[in-house]
Amino acid sequence: MSTTLRALHGLAAGLALLATLAAPIQARAASPALDEQVIADAYVYLIGRALVVRQEHLDIAAQGGYNVAFHNRLGSADFVNPNLGVANTEAWIAVDDDTPVVLEIPKIEGRYYTAQILDEWGETLTNIHERNYPLQPYGKFAFVAPGSRVAIPDDAVRIELRSYKAKMLARVELQNDREGAVALQRQISISPLGEPKFPPAVKIPEFDHAQLVGVELFDATEDLLKSAPDVSPIAAQLQAQVRAVALATKDPAQRAAIDKTLRDQVIPRFMRYATQEGGQARNNWLGTAMILGNYGEEFWTRSGANLIGIWANNSHEVVYFIGTRDEAGRPLDGSKTYLLHFPNDALPQDVVHAFWSVHLVGVPDFMPVPNRLDRFMLSSHSNTRTNPDGSLTLVLGPEPVAGIPESNWLPTAPGRMFSLNWRAYVPKEVVRRGEWFPPLVTKRD
Repeated sequence: MSTTLRALHGLAAGLALLATLAAPIQARAASPALDEQVIADAYVYLIGRALVVRQEHLDIAAQGGYNVAFHNRLGSADFVNPNLGVANTEAWIAVDDDTPVVLEIPKIEGRYYTAQILDEWGETLTNIHERNYPLQPYGKFAFVAPGSRVAIPDDAVRIELRSYKAKMLARVELQNDREGAVALQRQISISPLGEPKFPPAVKIPEFDHAQLVGVELFDATEDLLKSAPDVSPIAAQLQAQVRAVALATKDPAQRAAIDKTLRDQVIPRFMRYATQEGGQARNNWLGTAMILGNYGEEFWTRSGANLIGIWANNSHEVVYFIGTRDEAGRPLDGSKTYLLHFPNDALPQDVVHAFWSVHLVGVPDFMPVPNRLDRFMLSSHSNTRTNPDGSLTLVLGPEPVAGIPESNWLPTAPGRMFSLNWRAYVPKEVVRRGEWFPPLVTKRD
């Protein structure tokens, strides 16, 4: 069932339940139970916003507040599925009607960079770089509140946000010049032109990836829905559906039944969708193609991206491939050894304008797995070596493989299940059309 049909199906049930608001309390308690699809769509929609709020709390605690450019040290980032092939700078931007915030970006040439700006649902608003802003690819960019007429510096590009807050994630490609990348990263700055007043992050139940929140999520319905506008074209009917489920949770019997449905059916289904079904699948890889970054009606995909790869960008910048299974469909196991073999006419560097990378992260937290080499990824700049026939073989396993250069080895941790995140930066059209996928991850006997 498509997300549109799911939303329409849920809308009918949601409106019917909302109609009971005019009835006596006794009649409301007797309203019919909601079916699993209605509950699933309401939960998946709302958890997408909650995952962003959860990250907002984590970021503000770690980064010292809003309107602060936080330069992650190389090899670290406190969000799921981080890209460690770039120097990451993060910020939560917060404005009000009278107070803009200025971002300054240094002149960067000869390497990939972007300052991605996202709204409070995880949708990409813009990417600042030379391809999107050819008249001013660097310098000052002033963020203002929706509809604000506040003055900004004459030498700044005006960018209107969708709400009073936005997330910035700037990336500067490392290449083989880590010091140069860091020097550029450190020149990225954020400056509020005053003292903006804005609402604090919404209070939500605590949860993690190993144990997602259940029915308690609906207790925060109104705070979450009112905290930020949603650009999805089907937001109105989805929010009606969420409110209908939230109302049903006020009845103890229905609350218990909904929580059981969430934990037994919906959450496992959502996890499966996020890692295996939410895109085009080939070679046991899940490819995002044209879906991520800007989602339209695909709210399941948006929430799935917020779960396993928050701050996902759009396909003009990068196409992601998620690998969680080998050629036989078995989960990837850090105790085993696997090979990725690219024929000489299908090398990864041939399908990107910028660079490629493959990261190894643990399951279910989707964070880098420690290893003795502190090597968490391979990329265009990893000095991998091709075979005599020009093909490329990468090794994933607890030990290197004889006959394959150690530079081609991505270490795994015995006893830890893992996932792969393949990134194709500034992908060529063959990738964006969904015609190129990484090869099967083959278990080595």
